[in-house]
Amino acid sequence: MIDDNLLAWRVKMNSKRFGALVMKFGGTSVGDVEAIRQSSDIVFQSKAEWKNLIVIVSAMAGVTDLLIKTATESVNGNPGMVDESIGLLRNKHFFVLDELIAEEKKRAIVKSEIITLLDYFKNLCHAIRILGEATPRAWDTIAGIGERLCVRVFSAVLNEIGLQAAFVEATDLIVTDNVHQAALPDMDKTEIKSKKVLIPFLEKNIVPVVTGFIAATADGIATTLGRGGSDFTASILGVVLNADDVWIWTDVDGVMSADPRLVSNARTIPELSYREIAELAYYGAKVVHPKTMRPVIDAGIGIRVCNTFNPSHPGTRLIPDLQNGKNGKIKAVTAIHNQSLITIEGRGMLGVPGVAARTFGAVAATGTSVPLITQASSEQSICFAVPVNVKEIVLEALENEFVNEIRRRDIDKVWATSEVVIVTLVGAGMRYTPGIAGSIFGNLGFHNVNVIAIAQGSSEVSISLVVNVCDAEKAVKSLHELING
Repeated sequence: MIDDNLLAWRVKMNSKRFGALVMKFGGTSVGDVEAIRQSSDIVFQSKAEWKNLIVIVSAMAGVTDLLIKTATESVNGNPGMVDESIGLLRNKHFFVLDELIAEEKKRAIVKSEIITLLDYFKNLCHAIRILGEATPRAWDTIAGIGERLCVRVFSAVLNEIGLQAAFVEATDLIVTDNVHQAALPDMDKTEIKSKKVLIPFLEKNIVPVVTGFIAATADGIATTLGRGGSDFTASILGVVLNADDVWIWTDVDGVMSADPRLVSNARTIPELSYREIAELAYYGAKVVHPKTMRPVIDAGIGIRVCNTFNPSHPGTRLIPDLQNGKNGKIKAVTAIHNQSLITIEGRGMLGVPGVAARTFGAVAATGTSVPLITQASSEQSICFAVPVNVKEIVLEALENEFVNEIRRRDIDKVWATSEVVIVTLVGAGMRYTPGIAGSIFGNLGFHNVNVIAIAQGSSEVSISLVVNVCDAEKAVKSLHELING
């Protein structure tokens, strides 16, 4: 049963935007004392402009990796790392409290909560060591401890600088399915629980500080939202609270036109459509995961990606598809490394129905993701990319699937390349401008870069090229010239 106050708020919030901002701070944005000081200052300033503010935080940088590594050693029967890791985790969080919280009594309260969580982690490590294995449910429980530690510290710092704040664990807000390590939310149930918990805080002008990444099933069993989980948390809560905006705070000035470590003159892209950022994220850009945008697209909520350490920079605005994006511009170049091309070829494939279905059914059965597919118009070959570390598994699965066709020579061979790189150019306006492909291949030819395979979606938001690993850096740098040109 939903109480009358909640129903009243639902009517108000669903009828119009109510001036809410959801802000998410990633691991580097809460990675140490100075980062937390900077992030808390951003929250303080934002609260002056937004009456209703919800903050999502990740674990401190490096914490989740340490939790997983320690638990893995416990599973392998090596418990010696547990006490050392707990000491490191305790000191890391205590140091922030000692530096940023003046009153010892306030520090002691938070430190006590941290010790309780670390004792819980120690008991989990002990349990999985005895069992000799950890279930997906156990891994989710362990992986989420970093966020649970961080919200306690961050909310305490906000209170210290004069904001009313309270930490909230997302297991009390976000209801998911039973798929551990990559759970999906039930938005209706999440809306009910989130509003019931968060609205009273907002009514009292309190900033809720919510754990990113973690959630729970309808039965209260801990789950995690998988890669990009904290961003996903922000977009989920943005939708169910009917927020005006979701801001993702990271350590770069928004979405860049290329990897700045590779291309020295890479620059921030001021505006990207949802389709463009989805392509960029799929093909290697790590700023925003595609599933983060899924909830906000239909809700019409804007996303902004901005830099915690350069907050005056406008960053990148993510918006619905541009109606006037017909300028032919290439906006970004990105790359996926550590790929291998798998090819199935044979004259006996011509006109035979079901070859592609069987091919990708066999690949799917191995649990492998395929980022690129291309097929000759003669239907005599199918070529696709897989991560290089699973190519032998995929080859074996395909050889087993087509054992009879290989024996009859309908399929001549199934083979894989050594490591290759998928280079992708993204820009929605490319579809309206003749000659873009010619410019791309002309540029690569001028720089002596050989293209092994090509794939382009019918939407023409992106063009993907496969190149040898030795040509990858040269390809990215040369194609970035087309953006600046």
